[in-house]
Amino acid sequence: MSEKLQKVLARVGLGSRRYMEEVIAAGRVSVNGQVAQVGERIEPTDELRIDGRKVQFQIEDEIRRRVIIYYKPEGEICSRNDPENRPTVFEQLPQIPGDRWVMVGRLDINSTGLLLFTNDGELANRLMHPSNEIEREYAVRVMGEVTPKIIKTMTTGVVLDDGPAKFESFSEIGGEGINRWYQVVVKEGRNREVRRIFESQGLKVSRLLRTRYGTVILPRELRTGRWIELDKQDIDNLTKSVELKPRQGTGLFGMAKRRNERMQDKPMAARRGGYLRQQRRDTDEVESSNTDRRGDNTAKRGRDDSYGNRERRDENAPRKPYGMNKGFKKF
Repeated sequence: MSEKLQKVLARVGLGSRRYMEEVIAAGRVSVNGQVAQVGERIEPTDELRIDGRKVQFQIEDEIRRRVIIYYKPEGEICSRNDPENRPTVFEQLPQIPGDRWVMVGRLDINSTGLLLFTNDGELANRLMHPSNEIEREYAVRVMGEVTPKIIKTMTTGVVLDDGPAKFESFSEIGGEGINRWYQVVVKEGRNREVRRIFESQGLKVSRLLRTRYGTVILPRELRTGRWIELDKQDIDNLTKSVELKPRQGTGLFGMAKRRNERMQDKPMAARRGGYLRQQRRDTDEVESSNTDRRGDNTAKRGRDDSYGNRERRDENAPRKPYGMNKGFKKF
């Protein structure tokens, strides 16, 4: 059983198939110590290296295709590592020995909602490639008046710095005053595309939640900061949308299946914390402290007198030895 080399490299998450063809053509890939050629087929027993580094792989039909949904909270970044030591989405994912998770698309640090991860690099690349036009659906809270003219402009097309963009569909889903919620769909995954389309019309997005990616919908029972694994039917529907054939062994088994069933019956609580939330707490504490210091002298004296319900100590009174307070016992 063999498979094309560039397909194997793309599937393990090293890049798109076209990029892998360029890497092979540059002479950076070797099979069993020999420089590889584009289109060469590889067997499970072959030794594969890129730039001299060994690459672990399996032939496609031997790997159990897995896909998980992660409900990204605000404050996490879509990266494996961050120089600023901010929390990343990969820190919350389950481990897969001998394999790794490949992220499908991205969300910026201020956005929340559905993120897909798979151990199939080819599936990830097809889901992200613009030519496949996979729909991404978002719930967006917008500050400002969205007029019929603006809606027509955003659904017809606007010009951004990196080219034209538009919403495939646009509908209102609730809200009052200047903050209203809308549901929008795009077919590309460009950086901050949804936010930039609204900003091109002088509108500000105050919240953005991804609710669907292709055929996968964010489950109601999934809470912020938690993940859930897809079963065979959902994975097969997803792969069919990008013209990939089903794979043997796909789906949930044993403990993984029971875990998903328990989550549907009794959802786990949302994971608390988060980088941005802690930042807000720190800012609020600083502002509160500054406000206290700016109080008038009368208020300040009142706080001094009542702090800890203690009265002002008589300077002439004798001091008690350290530790000889009420309730202290000697042993």
